[in-house]
Amino acid sequence: MITLTESAAAHIQNFLNNRGKGVGIRLGVKTSGCSGMAYTLEFADETTEDDIVFEGFGVKVITDAKSHAYLDGTELDYTKEGLQEGFKFNNPNVKDECGCGESFHV
Repeated sequence: MITLTESAAAHIQNFLNNRGKGVGIRLGVKTSGCSGMAYTLEFADETTEDDIVFEGFGVKVITDAKSHAYLDGTELDYTKEGLQEGFKFNNPNVKDECGCGESFHV
């Protein structure tokens, strides 16, 4: 299961409204960075029968089966800390992250 905080859902819904289209957000992983994997996040304009779809606070999070193996249990949050703001991935599967926080290892 992938969940959203209310803050993340509101931020995504605002982006979708401003964009004028989209069914939700697509969350995935790719091989990248010094720790091995990085998150991908993009707008989803449609879903396929192979997609796994979760919904929280009226916002759909769409992922594929391969990515879901690394993302199961993840909570997507949106935070503002000082001058920094953005999505934060609370992923219980992560064993280690690189120093810059751009990639992770499970």
